[in-house]
Amino acid sequence: MGETFDKFAIACWVATGFMLDNDSFYESVKWDGLKGQPWNYDPKETTLEKITADFAQLFEDIVRSQTAGKTALLALSGGLDSRTLAVALRRVGAKVHSYSYGFEDSFDETSYGKQIAKLAGWSFDDLKIRRGYLWDKIESACEINLGYAEFTHPRQLAVADAMSKKGDIFLLGHWGDVLFDDMGIADDLDFEGQLKAVKKKILKKGGLELASDLWKSWNMEGEFEEIFDKRIRTMLAAIPIENANARIRAFKSMYWATRWTSTNLSFFSHYAPIALPYYDDRMCQFICSIPEKFLAGRQIQIEYIRKYAPDMAKVSWQSKAPYNLFNHHKYLTNHHLPYRIAMKFKHLYQERVIGKPLVQRNWELQFLGKKNDKELRRWLFENPELNKLVPSQIIENYYQRFTQGNKVHWSHPLSMLLTLGVMLKKTKTL
Repeated sequence: MGETFDKFAIACWVATGFMLDNDSFYESVKWDGLKGQPWNYDPKETTLEKITADFAQLFEDIVRSQTAGKTALLALSGGLDSRTLAVALRRVGAKVHSYSYGFEDSFDETSYGKQIAKLAGWSFDDLKIRRGYLWDKIESACEINLGYAEFTHPRQLAVADAMSKKGDIFLLGHWGDVLFDDMGIADDLDFEGQLKAVKKKILKKGGLELASDLWKSWNMEGEFEEIFDKRIRTMLAAIPIENANARIRAFKSMYWATRWTSTNLSFFSHYAPIALPYYDDRMCQFICSIPEKFLAGRQIQIEYIRKYAPDMAKVSWQSKAPYNLFNHHKYLTNHHLPYRIAMKFKHLYQERVIGKPLVQRNWELQFLGKKNDKELRRWLFENPELNKLVPSQIIENYYQRFTQGNKVHWSHPLSMLLTLGVMLKKTKTL
């Protein structure tokens, strides 16, 4: 109570969705959760076959130790991180209850997990994320993660409580996609290019605009983006790695993982203990020793699944559908054209004939429709605590941009205003 708000930290938080470095909402409070990680880049000459074997031994040792004597709760998707976990769990003989969740009125997202669970012989729950589920949980969400990361999008908020009763520990695949892929840039990209790549990755659509508008409304000195760039430059330059992909992976792991991913892991850990094999320091050390050419394109995970669980490798890879881990190279070739045409017609039929466009993003369940809009407006426009920090004109402006304009672009600013509004109303610090 009575603390002075750190407006630069809040502006950065608005722009990215999470707090940078050791920031908090207040000038006198610094987050002390950052710890030194052994991030470096010391690649060893090797082969994909050797790397895959080493990964199998390390990963399975971690999974075995984290699940010993417990029933692991595993969320299965059509991606690689949870599938890699599924292979390891089956190979170490762990006891597992699995589940998948998809949006109401959306794609059949749970079919991939259902197939993998069947192959493994595990029990499985097929869950739907319903429209407007957020509003009954939004205050408890703020209490759980304290508003330090945007909390209107994480789907686990809708299912973690129920799933926690079916096992002992949530085994989570978070951060595998960052560790086991490149950053989509050249290894020798210069520092200025790396800075641009980091900004592109961490800035959310519309976030910089809202942060800049707030900066001006607070009569702060200078241009927000210039000050933001200076800060990112300092953080990035402090990482003693020359390889551009390795440096940005280290940046994301040191800052994004700790302040975004880890913050929202609280939506699991609030209900049951959690385990994160990809977070293990030994995994970090392993990644630092792998040449970038073997990390690009998810090669290690793909090879691990194909070698040790070819039946699971034959299940479609969601982001490369309808192809699997043996033929995904056909994605976006002429072979893929008939599937893309069929999916386009399916979307058009759903939207124009049935009258229910396919839900693809979480905010569509939270913000669209009369009931959702009523709740959204209540938090944004009937909230004196929010107005003390954010001028009502800015709130109205971004609400109108979302409702009348490009919803995809302006959904993030709206989510951040909502998160801030809930946080301020709950804490009443002003």
